Amino acid sequence: MKKNGILFRVASGLLAAALTLSLTACGGSSSNSDASAAADSGATHLRLIYSPSLCAAPMYIAIENGYFEDEGLDIEQVTVDAAHVSEAIGADQVDVGMGLIGKMLQPLENGLPIKFTTGLHTGCTKLLVPGGSNIKSIADLKGKKIGVPGLADAATVVSKRSLSAAGIGVTDQNMEVEFSVYSRNDLAQALQNGAVDAIALGDPAASIAEEQYGLTALIDTATDPEYKDEYCCAAFVTSKLAEENPKAAAAFTRAVQKASQWVQENPDETAKIITEKEYVSGDADFCAQILKTYNYKPSVQGGYDALKQNAEELTKIGVLKEGTDATKFADNAYIFFDDVPDAPESDASTDTATKSTNVSSVSFQPAAAEAEDDCCSGKIIKPAQDTNAKA
Repeated sequence: MKKNGILFRVASGLLAAALTLSLTACGGSSSNSDASAAADSGATHLRLIYSPSLCAAPMYIAIENGYFEDEGLDIEQVTVDAAHVSEAIGADQVDVGMGLIGKMLQPLENGLPIKFTTGLHTGCTKLLVPGGSNIKSIADLKGKKIGVPGLADAATVVSKRSLSAAGIGVTDQNMEVEFSVYSRNDLAQALQNGAVDAIALGDPAASIAEEQYGLTALIDTATDPEYKDEYCCAAFVTSKLAEENPKAAAAFTRAVQKASQWVQENPDETAKIITEKEYVSGDADFCAQILKTYNYKPSVQGGYDALKQNAEELTKIGVLKEGTDATKFADNAYIFFDDVPDAPESDASTDTATKSTNVSSVSFQPAAAEAEDDCCSGKIIKPAQDTNAKA
């Protein structure tokens, strides 16, 4: 499969090297027994990062619909706080997962040992202002204060990209807006109280705030022309897995692609499954409503293109080092497999019955730090009507 002269190609005929995989959680015990059980069954044991996240619906569906099992994989869910994903990867506590591309570029530049393998979906980030605000466009934000969940958060990165495109300085040398960090749960209140002029955050918090407080989206990556076709989230494998067991890395990628396509075709059933199985807590109907705003048609090439686009723009605004070659950056951080299609074929007849799988959950808790929700993470509850919300 030709990929525009791209990169680190792994032939389907490569034999997988044997992996000795074990997990010792901080203060916890080893999962050697799980790895041994997987070995006995002939399945390859992989440790999957788990943080409650609506974006990660394909991971949960791959488990519940048996797609990992079909690929000969035994999946162990390793609970990792979203703020500590890079630490868990660096400490060799996990093998596979998914993440926000924009948020992970700086860690990649600093040596995060992962390879993205396929784009999974678009959407999930918004920049919001009060419904009656005089701020009508991105250009109107010059000199204003924007509330964000973190200075390296994906929503902050998207905001900087849009501000820069509108001619507003967002570099350390020329900063023409002020970014103020708030707890994700406090951002809507800060906007309502006038502490900030706009807020940037990911779903479901963004959609909940928009509905509950009558907010207006200046940026909606699910629908805006400059973002709607750009993959925000992608699957990844560790560099170690890609090198030592490319067969398992490719199998993981095929499974999540198939699951992502299933989510695209069955958003209501997806929401029902992931809430009933408690992967995400909250209202199934509201989850489904949000899922329908994304495009879950997976794409290997689309994920690569999004990575390269982000690298180009983040270099311009000073998030990545000056002079970063976006193509080389993307080539180094992405991997194509000959036995992984760009996207699975749509199959409306796909069996929707869930299968039981051998899945365990082990908690990983690095050194104490303030917890940070990732995109689409946290409890999802359909907002009640707020009689005090602004019109």
